[in-house]
Amino acid sequence: MGMALHEATHALASGDVPVGAVVVGPDGRLLGAGRNRREETGDPTAHAEVLALRQAAMSRKEWRLEGCTLVVTLEPCVMCAGALVAARVRRVVLGAWDPKAGATGSVWDLVRDQRANHAVEVVGGVREDECGAVLRAFFESHREGPR
Repeated sequence: MGMALHEATHALASGDVPVGAVVVGPDGRLLGAGRNRREETGDPTAHAEVLALRQAAMSRKEWRLEGCTLVVTLEPCVMCAGALVAARVRRVVLGAWDPKAGATGSVWDLVRDQRANHAVEVVGGVREDECGAVLRAFFESHREGPR
């Protein structure tokens, strides 16, 4: 989670929501890393998870990321949860839960939906306070006017 938090802090420079993600292989080797880059690139799909999955797939030279774990600072959204299933990721380890848009157990649970062709194990709340604090600080600094 430390590497994912490190990635998240780099997203701040471009004004992106500070979410970071890394993919590690079955042997624990780092295969991919990403941070939110939507503001930086203008790409609506440039979420930390998607970018980390792309890099991991390039590293492995295949789209199937069987046996791999994605570690991310914020619970994945619907798009990212779908990407986890499509890539056949074994496990997602997440920091803060997302009660507004989370799709790995809070609002939706797409990664464990029995109708899907693959299920992803979910481990949540890892360094949750730290991950949540980074996000809260970002959103507090971007709010307009007094509360």
